[in-house]
Amino acid sequence: MSLPPEKASELKQIIHNHLVKINIHGKIRDVLAETVRDDLEPGQNSLSERDFLRALQRRGVVDDVMKDLHFFKDVPDIELGLQSTPKPATHFIDQDLTKLKKTNIDPARRYLYLQVQGGKAFLEHLQEPEPLPGQVCSTFALYLHFRNQRFRSKPVPCACEPDLQEGFLLEMHREGLGDGNKMADATAMLSISDPVHLVLIKTDTSSETSLVSSYFLDWRTVLSSPSGKTGVAVELLGVGESADYSCQLADWRFCQSVQRHLCLAVCECAFASLRLCVRVCVCVLFCPSGSECKVPAGVLNLGLELYPPLTETLSPDIITTQQSIERQKTAEKERLFLVYAKQWWREFLEIRDSHRSKLVKIFAQDENGVNRPVCSYVRVLRAGRLLESPRQAARFVSLLGLERAPVVGGGGGVKQEQWCSLLAFLCRSKGDCEDHATLLCSLLLGFGLDAYVCVGTKAKGVAHTWVMTRGTDGTVTFWESLTAHRYLHQAIDPDAPPLVAQPRPSYPYRTIGCVFNHKAFLANCQPSDAVELCVFDFHNQSLWKAMSEEALGSVCSPGSTTSLPPLPPLCGPSLEPSAASNQLELEMRYLVAEHRKDLGLATVWDDHMSYVLSSALAAYELERCTGTSCGNEEFQDAVRRAVPDGHTFKGFPVHFLHRNARRAFATCLRSPFCDEIVCCRGDHVRLAVRVRVFVYPESACAVWVMFACKYRSVL
Repeated sequence: MSLPPEKASELKQIIHNHLVKINIHGKIRDVLAETVRDDLEPGQNSLSERDFLRALQRRGVVDDVMKDLHFFKDVPDIELGLQSTPKPATHFIDQDLTKLKKTNIDPARRYLYLQVQGGKAFLEHLQEPEPLPGQVCSTFALYLHFRNQRFRSKPVPCACEPDLQEGFLLEMHREGLGDGNKMADATAMLSISDPVHLVLIKTDTSSETSLVSSYFLDWRTVLSSPSGKTGVAVELLGVGESADYSCQLADWRFCQSVQRHLCLAVCECAFASLRLCVRVCVCVLFCPSGSECKVPAGVLNLGLELYPPLTETLSPDIITTQQSIERQKTAEKERLFLVYAKQWWREFLEIRDSHRSKLVKIFAQDENGVNRPVCSYVRVLRAGRLLESPRQAARFVSLLGLERAPVVGGGGGVKQEQWCSLLAFLCRSKGDCEDHATLLCSLLLGFGLDAYVCVGTKAKGVAHTWVMTRGTDGTVTFWESLTAHRYLHQAIDPDAPPLVAQPRPSYPYRTIGCVFNHKAFLANCQPSDAVELCVFDFHNQSLWKAMSEEALGSVCSPGSTTSLPPLPPLCGPSLEPSAASNQLELEMRYLVAEHRKDLGLATVWDDHMSYVLSSALAAYELERCTGTSCGNEEFQDAVRRAVPDGHTFKGFPVHFLHRNARRAFATCLRSPFCDEIVCCRGDHVRLAVRVRVFVYPESACAVWVMFACKYRSVL
């Protein structure tokens, strides 16, 4: 059987990547040294190739190579009569291999075929050399969301002209437009203002992700194409570091000097240039032109095609007029809300002079430098079958990484903020505490709880955001979105006699300035903003000043304005937990054996003891999800049975949010307890290691590793 040159090159690349991954060169060197030492007969000066191959086969090296070598056959995602060009062999390792499936096309429904035809002008990677075969390099991946549908491209090496070549079939009827007996025509599709949200993510060689760009594509230009096809070059703008505005925040009088510029709010881009302040000022005028969100990151060439083609197209003037009307309506709603917000803010300041220093946040800047009401970051989000309970939802959110918004020029101790749209947060799999809190609040609202995002401070006055729920019996529970910890709030009565016992707060929060969700925004009007003194009776207007629900709904409710990003659904995990656990455990065993070999120690594994550790890891994860511990008695009894009399048992469990074996092992060795187990010396030493990977939506992982050893005690 002959293969085309590009397929042969791809096959060679797959084999090469696999051999590098299992460290075949190290294994061959070990077998060669053992064969020369043990099998070479006296007087024999050389070792034949046949003898060496027989030694490799006898020691199982050949079987190990072939056992884990798999080949995947790519199946075209869609068939639209388009000829696909052969793709060049990749020069990087993609560990997230997924089999492509054919898509069934309903002839009674309309589809938009979006084709990514490569990128250019990614000047940050202009001097980046082309990676060598087998070399791990940084990659780009493109994520899409359109009308409750999400897609992801294959990762490609970062370059000035990245080879992003993908096709995505987007269903127009996803939200119930039309019915099965009626095809959506051009007029019906013109009313669909939902954009295609494009998010470009970069993954570096250490598997760290960063957000390159977030772009909203208005696809409706294809409605005027006679052939039903059109091409567009999309300029992606950077979303990175925020400029340093600490000098403005340090002196609130600066804000008074710019109040005369508030008339800018009547323009179409009002929210892009103004935000009501959060701390020691009334308002701060921001200039996004100084931030990286206005610097082009690169250009994507896109092709748009309707399937089936339209029988009647629209003129470009009609499409332009429709877009202009939508922008005008959005701008007018935002202008009216801003006028209301300014009046509400003045009334809030008139209640007490101390309100100027309270942390009341009405607007927040997203990854594109656009200021939106904070209530628009929260939606009712239902996870379907992916999450079974509110506590499991909290565990899922806590598994997403924490990353502060990067800052150019220091910051002078002032916390810089960049709230992300939900899709950008999920694709990057990490964000700041505000991103975690808004996602958790959205999920808790989906489970039917009365949930709010709280804006306040922790110890030492550090600004922080967390979640609060109110029960029907009046109980108030705080949810820390970064750790999934829950705290019951019990208010302290400052007027109680000194001898009366007062509850001691267990939560880390110190002050609270405001709370909000998708329908409500309330500012704390109480004399003290200390959390332990706060009463969460939102119906009492002397304690909490609320914004008009109608005013909030005009700019924050779904579909109210075209500037609001659509809400993406959660995606199920693409990882197979058993396979991921087995693979990581094998890598951990190899690293332990190599480490002990360097110390001159032999390694003998106890498979039964390794299996016994499974119940402990399952109990640890269950405790993180539910807050209750169970199964400890069975684990202790099993360990006692597995450890003979006169032997000592030691165990060390550790938790990670990634699946990088070398990184995890290096972290473990920094603990003296783990180092004592891995480097254990003694009589009849037996080692065990168990890995459990618990997967959650968006392929978020909770990785538990437990090292253990048993040895005969010698006095």
